[in-house]
Amino acid sequence: MDVQPSVRYFIIDPAGNLSLTSTLSDALAGADHGGYLWADYLDPTNESLAELATQLKIHPLSLEDCLNEEQLPKLDVFPDYSFMIFNYFEITTDILIAHELDLFLGSRFLITVSRRDSQGRSLLADLHKGIERDNLKIRQGPSFLMHLIIDNVVDRKFNALEMLEEKLDEDEDEILNRTGRFDPASLMATRRQLLVVRKAVFYEREVLGKLIRMDSPFIADKSIIYFRDIYDHLSKYYEISETARDLVTSLLDIHLSIASNRMAETANRTNAIMRRLTLITTIFMPLTLISGIGGMSEYTMMIGQENWKWGYVLLLVLMGVIATVNYLFLARMEKQLPEDGN
Repeated sequence: MDVQPSVRYFIIDPAGNLSLTSTLSDALAGADHGGYLWADYLDPTNESLAELATQLKIHPLSLEDCLNEEQLPKLDVFPDYSFMIFNYFEITTDILIAHELDLFLGSRFLITVSRRDSQGRSLLADLHKGIERDNLKIRQGPSFLMHLIIDNVVDRKFNALEMLEEKLDEDEDEILNRTGRFDPASLMATRRQLLVVRKAVFYEREVLGKLIRMDSPFIADKSIIYFRDIYDHLSKYYEISETARDLVTSLLDIHLSIASNRMAETANRTNAIMRRLTLITTIFMPLTLISGIGGMSEYTMMIGQENWKWGYVLLLVLMGVIATVNYLFLARMEKQLPEDGN
């Protein structure tokens, strides 16, 4: 999908009202009257971010990180600003997609850099109305506006974890009710997505810990309590991701155990069938041997042709006795074998 970069410059005045300007210079000039600047970059290019280096003294390495979406969440503190990276999640029907959100926080500005999701929508598109309604908070400074944005990003993580937990519940029902048709690849896909969430939450919790310790001089003292609340949420989500990851391992073990038990049951049934066939074969082997040695004509010659009527009756009785003795002997041996559950 071919996307075009866009940027919006807002001036937030001391009353917390947002006004849109056309250039970064105009926004900086408007912020000189007691407010501050918020610039929201969407799908930026190196050229569109170049103005930040010249007018806000943003380090080139920070701008380079904005263009590379493979960065881990982190906090870099510079003399004129603090640079932070967070991950926000896009939830689709059956997959979780991680995107990157970059933030530059200074004494008079907040810069956000983000990407469009798979549907072409902006992360912050739905935030603007909520930010405008919360003007009592955002008028206190850039760190309060940053809290609103980060809080929304973290809330999305709970939705992602909720979706993955529901998927695990479905897999559990599938394993217990339809083990023979369950595909373990579903569990492995959920496990990979949980690792993505866990990694993001782990590093973001470290970033929030640094903000709470006031490693960044641009975090207002009054905003610390709000960031502590986000830290608590991230700690909770980290524990949920750990529990869910352990559940994946347990479900895999249960699936393998049930599958092994069913294979053992099948093997036991096969063994029982083979034992019954062996029993039948063993009973008829001596009878086949007798009939094979004597034969119809040979037996008549031994007893005399005139005695064939009672001779064949005697032979049949003898074969029946031999078969009965074989059956009783083998049945007794069968009872002495170890139990196999059948």
